[in-house]
Amino acid sequence: MEFVLGACASVGAGIFSNPLDVLKTKAQLQGELRARGQYSVHYKNMVHAAYMITKEEGIFALQKGLAPALLHQVGLNGTRLGLFQLAQDAGLNRNEDGSLSAVRTMLISACAGSLGAFFGSPFFLVKTQIQSQAPVAIAKGSNVVLGVQHQHKGMIHAFSTILQKRGPLGVFDGASGAVLRVAVGSTAQLSTFSYSMEYIENNQFFSEDAVWSKAFASSMLVGVVTALTMTPFDTVSTRLFNQTRDASGRGLLYSGIFDCFAKTLKAEGVRGLYKGLIPVYSRIAPHSMLNLMFWEKLKYLHQKFIDQPT
Repeated sequence: MEFVLGACASVGAGIFSNPLDVLKTKAQLQGELRARGQYSVHYKNMVHAAYMITKEEGIFALQKGLAPALLHQVGLNGTRLGLFQLAQDAGLNRNEDGSLSAVRTMLISACAGSLGAFFGSPFFLVKTQIQSQAPVAIAKGSNVVLGVQHQHKGMIHAFSTILQKRGPLGVFDGASGAVLRVAVGSTAQLSTFSYSMEYIENNQFFSEDAVWSKAFASSMLVGVVTALTMTPFDTVSTRLFNQTRDASGRGLLYSGIFDCFAKTLKAEGVRGLYKGLIPVYSRIAPHSMLNLMFWEKLKYLHQKFIDQPT
């Protein structure tokens, strides 16, 4: 049941946050491996990107990749939050005196996140490649750099194309970047959330039944911490997933995580790794807030149902 609750909470949040994920992906791929001034800026900022996408592709383009995005949430957060809850219930994140252990909480968060990232990786791959797509006339415009354009017709077509070119292992291309991204993000998110919730509950800022209020207050800080720590890894992960590969699976732009970090730093500087920081925060903050609030509420309702007299 812990896995079901985590998946449901994440899908609910994903519906609202997917347009922001589209904007984030566009920002991270624009000007890939080009120094500032060496490419035409098609999307000037997040608001301008939303306007241009709506103008050029229609309002529904802001929900590009919604199906794989939601399935990614099921694989990622169903596993991640489910395992984290099981560990919490078993007291694995606490010291012998019952206090919350920072080291144990971070290790559990990282391990749960890594497993979730692996299971959700195929859907993240397809989601990224669909969200990166722009109209052909624009993507091939003079000096416009918007990342590799795959021209998938939808999720099924994307999986079919990848399987034909690379076989079953092809759907896990870029998984190493996703595992590192989520390990870092999960550690920041769940550790911050756990300590914030514990602090709020110990100081009795809200009543015991005020689940929404406690989760909302805790998740406010989560978005800031997660965005600052995860953005460089998120940028690298997006680029690894979106690059084209040869028949053997070798990336044509990057050979792996560290090569992507090195090439991005060399061509774009530290600023390149933090490309899309505002869209990342704008996506992570509400997504984390909704995800964790839904999660806490669903757990509360589930426990309340169990405790009802038969």
